[in-house]
Amino acid sequence: MKTFKFLTFFIALVSLSSCEDKINVDLQTAEPKLVIDAALKWRKGTFGNKQQVKLSTTARYFGTEIPKISGATVFVTNSDNTVFNFIETDTLGNYNCADFTPVLNKNYELTVVYKNETYKASENLIQVPVIDKIEQKNQSGFSGDDIQVKAFYTDDGTQNNFYLFQFQAVDKVNPTFNLSKDEFYQGNQIFGIYQDKNLKVGQVLSISILGISEKYYNYMNILISIAGSSAGSPFQSPPATVRGNIKNTNNEKNYPLGYFSLSETDFKKYTIK
Repeated sequence: MKTFKFLTFFIALVSLSSCEDKINVDLQTAEPKLVIDAALKWRKGTFGNKQQVKLSTTARYFGTEIPKISGATVFVTNSDNTVFNFIETDTLGNYNCADFTPVLNKNYELTVVYKNETYKASENLIQVPVIDKIEQKNQSGFSGDDIQVKAFYTDDGTQNNFYLFQFQAVDKVNPTFNLSKDEFYQGNQIFGIYQDKNLKVGQVLSISILGISEKYYNYMNILISIAGSSAGSPFQSPPATVRGNIKNTNNEKNYPLGYFSLSETDFKKYTIK
């Protein structure tokens, strides 16, 4: 009986010690892809002259840092052939322009030159309506514990429009995104909606609405469905299968990740009551 107990104890020790063995997983590492974050935004009431493009590469699966890209040439050209240069300053991977001139509905072309390859994309600067009003409703949601905030705007009934809402609560690392198109409310007043049971009285909620193109709407719709609107930002690490509008003019197979967009935006801060 004592021998049986000893053998049982010995087997248990061996089992526990075997759990400490390291397991090396041989993951195939793909070549890093260039990531171009080029969302130019013109907030109503500002000059819109200060704009930024960020360049990085995809990271290793277990990597903790996003590699930044230095030494690239970045510029934007409008349909009048005016060139706006984006210069890398004191922050690695950030390319800044201080003299950008935004004009609604004008076409702009992005050019990025890196490692002897040229990347290009073009897009129009899309206008957006103002946020008319903001309404709050307490005891909302299925559980009745949520605070609901609606930001109303009036759609332009003369054209097909696409919108991106961004809600940023101060206690959240990432914003929540909502997409909308005016297919069923052409020319009417409608709203973007945000609700959260963790909102507190006195807390400030930042709300932005962006005018976007139909192609950007479709692109963001895929990203949000993958990332989840509340699980994380869709801009943190673009999935390799989601291709934007930026093309490699030298090597089509070596396409970058990211999207070039231009949006007029309206912005409001709302204090929870």
